[in-house]
Amino acid sequence: MLPQIIFALVTFVAFWYAYKQYNRIWKNIHLGKEIKVTGDKSQRWKNVVLIALGQKKMFKKWIPGLFHFFIYSAFIITQIELVEIFVDGFLGTHRPFAAIFGGLYTFAISLIEVLSLLAFVATLIFLSRRNLLKIPRFHKPEMKGWPKLDGNIILYLELALVIGIFMMNGADTVLQSRGVEHYTQTGSFAVTSWLGPALFGGLSDGALMFVERTGWWMHFLVVLGFLNYLPISKHLHVFLAFPNVFYGRLTPKGEIDNMDEVTTEVKIMLGLEEPDPNADMSDLPEFGAKDIFDLTELNLLNAYTCTECGRCTEACPANITGKKLSPRKIMMDVRDRMELVGKNITDNKTDCIAAAKKTDGVVLSKENYDDGKSLFDSITKEELFACTTCNACVEACPVSISPLDIIVQLRRYDLLTNSAGPSDWMPMFNAIENAGAVWQLSTDRDAWTKD
Repeated sequence: MLPQIIFALVTFVAFWYAYKQYNRIWKNIHLGKEIKVTGDKSQRWKNVVLIALGQKKMFKKWIPGLFHFFIYSAFIITQIELVEIFVDGFLGTHRPFAAIFGGLYTFAISLIEVLSLLAFVATLIFLSRRNLLKIPRFHKPEMKGWPKLDGNIILYLELALVIGIFMMNGADTVLQSRGVEHYTQTGSFAVTSWLGPALFGGLSDGALMFVERTGWWMHFLVVLGFLNYLPISKHLHVFLAFPNVFYGRLTPKGEIDNMDEVTTEVKIMLGLEEPDPNADMSDLPEFGAKDIFDLTELNLLNAYTCTECGRCTEACPANITGKKLSPRKIMMDVRDRMELVGKNITDNKTDCIAAAKKTDGVVLSKENYDDGKSLFDSITKEELFACTTCNACVEACPVSISPLDIIVQLRRYDLLTNSAGPSDWMPMFNAIENAGAVWQLSTDRDAWTKD
């Protein structure tokens, strides 16, 4: 009975802590502006199946795409065996599904073992690519420190998960062949039917039981470790890729949303619409985005979904030509800002409330948050204005993230709200405002129509 109690306590603590972490992420994403889901939902589900589940965009580079698929599919299929581990842990049984499903059970576990072996090989290759081959996109400035360590930790955990599976199944296979009580006959598994005897055939029954239990607990604890590690890791995309792809925009990638206020002013300027005589001009609107509160929930979901794979930065023509812009860094900066703001709000750090809004008993929230900082403290104008809006980053992202949308919104704020921007852009803006064209014209732009 004691093992079941320990199992239940470990499970409860792990899931309770995981709930707190995922709830934090949920709240942080809702710091942004609410989005409305429009468009064809069937197309959205199709995107989920092809891009999030089917890894369609990963195979643009088919070799790493194939190895990633090995790890991904092994991680998904392995959860079948995890279900049985939960049953065994709570009830004190051992492989009850083998008697129920017979040959189908043997096939399912064999498939898990084959995929796990492929995942083991793929994991070693990915570790080599990150640390030995020095792939350039893994060694950009933003990837120093924790991001680099994070990329390796998840691969080490994957190795531990696979090793646990083979220890558990391998020792179990030998115990079954010896007819040891409690070890149910399961049939021959694809890998451990030969690997188990080769590795553990010379051990005593007691030692085999220890190896089997060690592998069983290793598998279980690593899965719980994954569950609680993902919220602080770039690998959160394992879960968030699905909603991120579902809620992604369905309009053409090159289409940029218009701002209603600007559209109205242009129509008035062109005489297509009359100005509202009752409009309140005392409080001018802010254009674009200054901080995470001005971005949409989808933008913030994008930031948490970012895999930090660097495909966006690798494809960015500005980055390729030596400019400071890295779309990956933009997403990482947004996520870091979200984490900081979310923590301050949770801790109710009232020093983050603007002085004009401070009153006794006021609770810190996204409506009154003001710590005197913004996204511009970590994202420079040099980065923003290096962007050519070519959509290469959007096209390259394997999970449909759009760094461009965030860049455009920040750039709009600097240009329209701050009336700033690169000095060599100003003549163009002045010409558009005065002559309706990007060139300085001595006559009206429509003068040719009057002849």
